[in-house]
Amino acid sequence: MSQDEWIYLYDEKENTTTRYISFVGKTNRFDLAIMTTDRFYGKLLVLDLQSNHYAIIGEDDLEEPGYLEHVYQLSQEEGEELRKFLYSFV
Repeated sequence: MSQDEWIYLYDEKENTTTRYISFVGKTNRFDLAIMTTDRFYGKLLVLDLQSNHYAIIGEDDLEEPGYLEHVYQLSQEEGEELRKFLYSFV
């Protein structure tokens, strides 16, 4: 299949803001890229640069028990630490 035959669902460009932040908590070091965009209805795209995991996160996701632990493959303690940190961004 050539590129001319692809069926595009969308192909858009958008200016985003990306904040790269690294911090060490009690349990883990986190190296994150946090992208702000209009694409995800006010939610953030949070990339864990160490594990290559990412998720679209809003306040409702932070309140979902076990969500961060599942997405980023973290222990409960590590997930709680990341959750507390991300609350300052949403």
